[in-house]
Amino acid sequence: MAKGLLKMSARPGESSLHGRGELGAIARIFLRLGLTAFGGPAAHIGLMEREAVQRRGWMSTREFLDLVGACNLLPGPSSTQVAMALGYRRAGWLGLAVVGTCFILPSTLSTLALAWAYVRYGSLPQAQGLLYGAKPVMVAIIVQAVWNLGRTAFRRWPLALAGLACFAAVLAGAPPIAVLLVSGGLVSLAAWTRSRPAGAAGLAGPPSVLKTMGAGPAATGAALGGGAAVGAVGLLPIVLVFLKMGVVVFGSGYVLLAFFKADLVDRLHWVTGPQLLDAITAGQVTPGPVFATATFLGYLLHGWAGAALATGAIFLPSFLMAGLVGALAVHIRKSKLAAAFLDGVNAAAVALMAFVALALGRAALVDPWTWALGLAAVGLLVRLRINATWLLLAGAGLGLLLRGVA
Repeated sequence: MAKGLLKMSARPGESSLHGRGELGAIARIFLRLGLTAFGGPAAHIGLMEREAVQRRGWMSTREFLDLVGACNLLPGPSSTQVAMALGYRRAGWLGLAVVGTCFILPSTLSTLALAWAYVRYGSLPQAQGLLYGAKPVMVAIIVQAVWNLGRTAFRRWPLALAGLACFAAVLAGAPPIAVLLVSGGLVSLAAWTRSRPAGAAGLAGPPSVLKTMGAGPAATGAALGGGAAVGAVGLLPIVLVFLKMGVVVFGSGYVLLAFFKADLVDRLHWVTGPQLLDAITAGQVTPGPVFATATFLGYLLHGWAGAALATGAIFLPSFLMAGLVGALAVHIRKSKLAAAFLDGVNAAAVALMAFVALALGRAALVDPWTWALGLAAVGLLVRLRINATWLLLAGAGLGLLLRGVA
C-alpha cells in the first residue's frame, strides 16, 4: 500500500519509479489504443479514461477531466494531446514521447499504405467505386459531429449568434485562423468586461494579439490548378505549411479540414477538392487521430519524404504543448478567461465544420445514389449511433456494387 501511494505521488519523470518497466507498460497500452481507437476524438478519450482511471487508477476522474479540458484549450489534435499528457504524468518527457509515438504510429502507417495504394491504383474502377460510396458517408460523419458538438458549443444564445456570424464570415472568404481567434477573443473580452471592477482601465491586450492572426509562411510551392504531381512541391514548403497547421488549428480534427481546404486547395492549389476528400476519407477509415490525414497529403505532394515530414511537422507542436498541459492543467482550467476563449473558439470551430460539410457535400453528393447513401448514413449515425468505421466500410462496399464492379 505504501509503495502504491508513493508511486501515485511521485513527480513526473522520476527514474526511480518510472523505469523501463513503466515505459514498456505504457507503450503497450497506447500502441494497442492506437491500433483500435476508431471513432474520433470523443471515442479515443473514452477509451483512455477507461484505461487510465477505471482500470489502472493512475489518477482521479477530476484530474483526468482537467487534462481533457486543458488540451481542448490548445491547437492540435485534442485526443492525441490527452494521450501525451497522460504519458507525461506517468513518466515525464520520455513517457510523453513514447505514448505519442505509439498512439500516432499505427494511424500514420496505415494512412501511408492507403496513400501509396491511392497513387498507384486510384484511377482503377475498383478504387473509384470504393471512394464513390465512402465519400457520402464521410460527409454524414462530419454532419453528425456538427450536430453533437453544436449542442454543447451553442448552449447559450450569444454563442449561437457567434457561430452564425462565423459561418457567414467563412462563407464570405474569411481565413479560418482569423475566424477562430476573433471569436475566441471577443467572447473572452466579453467575459473580462463582465468581471472587471467598475472604472478599470481599458483592455490593451487583444489588439497586439489580433495583429498576428494572419501570420503564416508564404506560399512558395508551385500553384497547379489540377493539383500538384507527386514530387512537384518542395519539402521546405510542406514542412512550413503543415507546421503552421499544427500550431493554429483549434477544435476537433474535423476543423483541420477547413484549414486544408483554405491552404492546400484554395490558396496553394497543391491538391484538388476531390483529392482532399479522398485524403480525409483515408484518415477516417484508419484508427487514431484524424490529423494523420497529413500523412496522406504529404505522400501525394512529395512521396515518402513528404509523408514523413508532413506528419512530423503537424504533430511536433503537440509533443511540446502536451507536456506543459500535464504540468499545468489544473491552473489552466481554473482560468475564467481561458474558459471563455475556449467557448468562443468552439463556436467558431463548429461553424467551420458546417462549412466543410457544405463544401465537401457538393463534391460527394453528385447523384440520387450518393444522396441516398449520405442521408441514410446521417440517420444511422444520429438515431442508432452506429460505429462510423463500419458505416464507411459499408458505404465503400455499396459503392463497388453501385458502380457495377465485382
